[in-house]
Amino acid sequence: MKKMKLVLLVSGIFAAIILVLFMNKQKLSSYSAGGIKEIYYVSVAKAEKKNLTNTLSLVGIVFANNDVNIISETAGKITAVYTKVGDYKKAGSVLFQVDDELKQAAFKNAEANYEKAKKDYDRSKELFEQKSLTESQLDLSKLAFVNAETQYIVAKRQLEDTKIKTPISGYITAKYVDLGSMVQGAPQPTLVANIVDISKVKVKLNVSENDIFNVKQGQKVEITSDAYPNIIFFGTITSVSAKGDEAHTFPIEISAENHPNTQLKAGMFAKVNFNLQEKNETTVIPRASIIGSVKKPQVFVVENGIAKIRSIKVGQISETDIQVLSGINPGEVVVVNGQNNITDNTKVEILK
Repeated sequence: MKKMKLVLLVSGIFAAIILVLFMNKQKLSSYSAGGIKEIYYVSVAKAEKKNLTNTLSLVGIVFANNDVNIISETAGKITAVYTKVGDYKKAGSVLFQVDDELKQAAFKNAEANYEKAKKDYDRSKELFEQKSLTESQLDLSKLAFVNAETQYIVAKRQLEDTKIKTPISGYITAKYVDLGSMVQGAPQPTLVANIVDISKVKVKLNVSENDIFNVKQGQKVEITSDAYPNIIFFGTITSVSAKGDEAHTFPIEISAENHPNTQLKAGMFAKVNFNLQEKNETTVIPRASIIGSVKKPQVFVVENGIAKIRSIKVGQISETDIQVLSGINPGEVVVVNGQNNITDNTKVEILK
């Protein structure tokens, strides 16, 4: 009998516990279904009126101010090399010497003939003035002098061509021949080296059709690079294409002075920052408050401790702020942190 009473007592206790749990569950379910849920903590900011500078940042590629392939203008064997990759060479510096023994001989012969023909022509002019020489004889002497002068100029140029020089100042980026290599002249000249001038650089990039009318030739820009994150290079837009490509973007070119110790190199990526027109007294909110895409932007607006989702229309976008064209009034409070944890009509508490 006592055993039976004990069993009934234990069963009653379990039944009571189960009943309490069930009632609590029902209570919680009905509470959460009412619309206002548990409190979430958020950070907020006020929509405000202020000036908003229209900035545009695009990535381009750095090119050398001058990029020249150096070719041989004569045929022969390389007898001396005066450069290596990485060397800085001034314009007119000799990079390679081609065998010039035959060219030296031809030049000396042409030089001697030229000097003789010049003396003969000067003598003929004196005799002609003294009426001791006919006009036809003078013409023959002049013709001999002109021919000798032509041969002298050609021989001199051919001798100079045995010295392969750089036409610009810059850094040697490639060397294609070595001591003993055979080179050819025209019509199929041998490529011997490449040199680039990066005292100035060009940055080339494409601008979308939405922004191209805000970009003007002569406009100043700021250029940065991941290679030198704390250094700003100042550039000027030198050309804006009047024709777009298949992607409806327009090529532009920017010229910038390079820094002597922290040089941008050809082939690097560079970020170009454009400062476009400034908009006065427009309503802005932090970019961090936007949820969804920029095409269909929404924000949470806090009213009386309740976060309510609202669709808005946005305009210009800067690095930290976004212009609101409609949907938000100055002074309204928007959620900037914590919006991923809440839904429409969530009760929130603002973090101070």
